[in-house]
Amino acid sequence: QVQLVESGGGLVQAGGSLRLSCAASGSIFSINAMGWYRQAPGKQRELVATIASSSNINYADSVKGRFTISKDNAKNTGYLQMNSLKPEDTAVYYCNAQGLRPWNGVRFPDYDSWGQGTQVTVSS
Repeated sequence: QVQLVESGGGLVQAGGSLRLSCAASGSIFSINAMGWYRQAPGKQRELVATIASSSNINYADSVKGRFTISKDNAKNTGYLQMNSLKPEDTAVYYCNAQGLRPWNGVRFPDYDSWGQGTQVTVSS
């Protein structure tokens, strides 16, 4: 199994910054893509940003120019740097990782794992 643990959430004033981390552990051969999603109260979970490589990054329009996604393959960790935060960024932020587990004699099993979420609250 692959476990994801998010950290770095908290309370910040509008205009401030936070850096979220997502540490992956367990039976990992590769992390092919990582993503950040968020869910505000009463709303559906939405995509914030995804990264497969330095040349394959996507952002939601609402965060472009303010958020930066990255990942450190050596540490099996992903990051979301959030600047110029707005009250509408308030949500629970979830990390997702997709990749392959070690060879089991037949194939490299794939995985699609989620973290437990971290609360981000932006006050006006």
